[in-house]
Amino acid sequence: MSLVCFGEALIDFLSDGKNPESFTKYAGGAPANVAVAAAKLGLKSSFCGMLGQDMFGEFLEQQFTSLGVNTQYCKFTNKAKTALAFVSLDEHAERSFSFYRPPAADLLFKVDDFNSAMFTEHALFHVCSNSLTEHNIYQTTIYGLTQAKKAGAICSFDMNLRENLWPSLRYTVERIWHVISLCDIVKLSKEELEFLNKNSHKAHDLEHTISAVLEAGVTCLLITDGGAPIHYCHSTYRGQVMPPKTKVVDTTAAGDAFIGGFLSQIGIKCVNKKAFKLLCAEQSNITNAVSFAASAGAFAVSKYGAFSSLPTAADLPQQ
Repeated sequence: MSLVCFGEALIDFLSDGKNPESFTKYAGGAPANVAVAAAKLGLKSSFCGMLGQDMFGEFLEQQFTSLGVNTQYCKFTNKAKTALAFVSLDEHAERSFSFYRPPAADLLFKVDDFNSAMFTEHALFHVCSNSLTEHNIYQTTIYGLTQAKKAGAICSFDMNLRENLWPSLRYTVERIWHVISLCDIVKLSKEELEFLNKNSHKAHDLEHTISAVLEAGVTCLLITDGGAPIHYCHSTYRGQVMPPKTKVVDTTAAGDAFIGGFLSQIGIKCVNKKAFKLLCAEQSNITNAVSFAASAGAFAVSKYGAFSSLPTAADLPQQ
């Protein structure tokens, strides 16, 4: 099985935390990180998105290629620059972002830019919410998910909410639920689950929103919470996994490493959606996949940067 990740690739400029402050350039962007994470863990992986025809777009393409990610579905534009994100870390290695987006190249990817063969050649299709922030890229993302679903792909969504990227939160919840309804795998942080719950089911507890996600057709819901237990939810069972303890230096790619690790296990062990459904029917299979993904996330937070922090299979205990 192979994976294609659609959405933004950008440059993370990571602060050294000193005064005066300086920043180091790293390749990043949530779906881009997931594509690299899966590739480094042995899954055939592609990235699909729009890059700026500039030094940063060229750098990203070079990084993808050097790390084994197929870039044949990438497009370049001279109508906007590659997005930038300046990242500061606090004393607990937690991030704060200053984004230079919009305008940005990734937002200009249109339906006609998709290679239709991509949907039949990949059995896993992954997106994040940063490709929902503007009307055009939202419609493009929905088209991609719909085409992938029609082709029988397993569709995956990491909410990865960055509220400061949205011009308004008016449509945020509606668009997120639309994507959830098209997906088989959904990953939320606890804070994102609380955001959905607050803005969708104000009078209910978190369990109401968890049930709503599963009732929307999601096979496997993953809920992360930093170093606290990771919860996973299926229509017939619930479980949790404690992530490994590690020294945290940078959480930039933690969630991306986690979902990349999880998808790598699904892709390596399943040949199609039917096999995925059968895999999920056995709780122990998901426990093992989440444990592996947790190890990937723990490894990533012990390193600086995004692509550069992601583990290889040799770095992790095998399931």
